[in-house]
Amino acid sequence: MRLIRGLPHLKPLKSGCVLTIGNFDGLHLGHRTVIKKLAERGELLALPVVVMTFEPQPLEYFLGDNAPSRLMCLREKVLGFSKLPVDDLLILRFNQNFADCNAERFIEDILVKKLNVKYLVVGDDFHFGKARRGNFAMLKDKGKLFDFEVEDTGSFQVAGLRVSSTLIRDALGDGDLALAKKMLGCCYSVCGRVAHGDKRGRTIGYPTANIQMFRKNTPINGVFAVTMTGIDGGEFEGVANVGTRPTFDGGSKVILEVHLFGFDKEIYGRYVEVHFKQKIRDEMRFQSLDELKIQIIKDVAKAKKIFAEMNCYDDGL
Repeated sequence: MRLIRGLPHLKPLKSGCVLTIGNFDGLHLGHRTVIKKLAERGELLALPVVVMTFEPQPLEYFLGDNAPSRLMCLREKVLGFSKLPVDDLLILRFNQNFADCNAERFIEDILVKKLNVKYLVVGDDFHFGKARRGNFAMLKDKGKLFDFEVEDTGSFQVAGLRVSSTLIRDALGDGDLALAKKMLGCCYSVCGRVAHGDKRGRTIGYPTANIQMFRKNTPINGVFAVTMTGIDGGEFEGVANVGTRPTFDGGSKVILEVHLFGFDKEIYGRYVEVHFKQKIRDEMRFQSLDELKIQIIKDVAKAKKIFAEMNCYDDGL
């Protein structure tokens, strides 16, 4: 997959392409269905599959810290797309100039002149251009003028629910990881690099790996049974806390801390993925380190019980 960061790095596609546009936060089953459909059309037309997305996401630009939490940071999204049948991932910087771009100009200068789109898939509620004037109907009309076909993404349903990033965000916020997994097609996970922390966990016998999250807020909060991958090809079980650590400092920065069972390797600087299996409890403030340690012992026991039950299920017992 070719990663193109910004229009200045995109040479006009003379032969054309098949294209889809969106935030694709979470790359859930609905998104994957769209990509599959797009790839099939690309193969039929012998054209490259192009995905256009934005950084920051538009609501992040307009709402700042009040924007909805992200399911994926940019790097996670790029890694996700690299595993799908996508030829080019075009990331456009969403700034004031882009927000002020006329809808007709966006179609003619970018979709037609730069991308030479032949087949476009977008949501039927897709809006673009200054004051959100551009919409699905405008794209259909311009498609007739410039000879490209436009289709809507349709809806992908799981358990009678239309899969969306918003619904997944709500499920994670409610601690319903099972529903989120059904819509994502896999466990919700967070990727990041292990960084040095204050090493307080070591003082109470529960060292943690601190993961840099690089996002303003997250859709999850609390203590979870997790697994970690990205270390020597293995998958390690553990317990994780996502939150602001109110017992210690109670700052505004969200931190992901993972304690792996029976693990004693140095992994600073490693890029890992934490898979959230089941929520154990909400984050709490404790009056002392002794109270915290007692609760951690309970959390570890609960997580180990969760994994034992999962392993029995997997073994068909």
